[in-house]
Amino acid sequence: MARAETAFTHREVLRMLSGILLCMLLAALDQTVLATALPAIAGDFNSVPHLSWAITAYLLTSTAATLIFGKLSDLYGRRILLETAIGLFLVASLACAVSQTMGELIGARALQGVGGGGLTSMTQAAIADVVSARERGRYQAYITCTFGAASIAGPLIGGLSVQYLTWRWAFWINLPVGLLAYFLCHRGLRRLPVAHARRAIDFLGAALMLPGVTALMLVIAWGGSEMAWSSAPILGLAAAGVAFLAAFALQERRAPDALLPPRLFANQVVRVGILANALVTATMYGIIMLLPVFLQFVVGVTPSASGAMLLPPLTVQIAVSILVGWRLRASGRYALMSRWGFASLALACALFATMSAATPIVVIEAYMLFYGVGVGLCMAPLWVAVQNAAELRDLGAVTGSNGFFRALGGAFGAALLWSVLLAALDRNVAAGGHADYGSALLRGGRAALTALPIEARAIVLPALAHAFAYAFCLAAAIALAGLAVSWRLKEIPLRTTTLRPAERAAAQ
Repeated sequence: MARAETAFTHREVLRMLSGILLCMLLAALDQTVLATALPAIAGDFNSVPHLSWAITAYLLTSTAATLIFGKLSDLYGRRILLETAIGLFLVASLACAVSQTMGELIGARALQGVGGGGLTSMTQAAIADVVSARERGRYQAYITCTFGAASIAGPLIGGLSVQYLTWRWAFWINLPVGLLAYFLCHRGLRRLPVAHARRAIDFLGAALMLPGVTALMLVIAWGGSEMAWSSAPILGLAAAGVAFLAAFALQERRAPDALLPPRLFANQVVRVGILANALVTATMYGIIMLLPVFLQFVVGVTPSASGAMLLPPLTVQIAVSILVGWRLRASGRYALMSRWGFASLALACALFATMSAATPIVVIEAYMLFYGVGVGLCMAPLWVAVQNAAELRDLGAVTGSNGFFRALGGAFGAALLWSVLLAALDRNVAAGGHADYGSALLRGGRAALTALPIEARAIVLPALAHAFAYAFCLAAAIALAGLAVSWRLKEIPLRTTTLRPAERAAAQ
């Protein structure tokens, strides 16, 4: 009987995990790989005004696809949806690499986002299919580490492609990696059951959700940077987004097989866990965006040095994630670790707010290590808590929902912190009598700062440090909100089997 409940051996899990990690790496890399390649793309296509859409298009479609793929995988099986996502991602990567106009690149990036969202959702759900909740922490840590590594490797790959080859190689490289991932996943997941029952798909729900998410993501992407938060287009988009999502919520309440089943949010652990996941991602994405800019503009290090300084906290995050996985397996307790994680994140952000141009590099690095500890403590326990609390029939839906709200939280956190930084900088510089040297300075790069007259730099640098302090304090407040939410997270026993009740009865 015990043998029947052990669906996959450790060796089979590792074989499957190799393909899963490659899929996760592909999806995570292409969120950031264009960050350092955008100037070269603008030069090739002579199209600066629409340049940001090369990134925004990917984020829009990937956020929506995360939810849709999660639900469809509950209907048609995880492996077929994962292989479909890989195929879409590879076709889109090829289209990106051979694009001849900015419009073609944006369209290809939108399709790539669909595949990337599917990869993100399906990899998490596939892990939950083959590994019980009690064992999942040890494998979840590797996925968390893959995301962290991709956040640093993405801009590096884009920069190397531009410097030594061409920006198109940032997409060509996806093809061999994606084909290998397809082969490994096809072999590793061949024992997963494939659903044969055909149920109605909530097409109306998807039609309402997509424009709602698109409108809110555009608000997040454009608010405070392209347009003022109080401008008519931003307010109109926000109102449209809320209206579509309200209609989507009503549709989900009456749909026979809802895209986002309301019963998920009747579960207190799922509800609290998804909110906590969104808050930790908002803090994490905001800090990842702010720290390199602070190091380059305020401290004065080079871009390569700022990237190198992110490696120690990433290493600590990996080590802590692995230790957390072992601890989850041994104790089955997840709530306490997430609380310690949020506390560490809040402390790290508060320490970041005390930094200035005079802060020694070694002290800044020590603060960043606290940040790495906090992320490592939070990520795996919260994923495991959400997946463990949902019914097995909703595993794909809850995984997609978790990824969906994490993406929204990350985008909102990054946009909010950046907007606060720019607003505080403009206010501080204007108070010093140099209104022309405000937020436009950050958009001009480090060279714009070094070109300032000495007397202007003496005012701008302290104002910039104070502006970062405001943004870091807000990040600490978000982490404290996550800590408060985590105290509402109930602990329930972690499942020790991946079999559904009917399957277990049949096996017995």
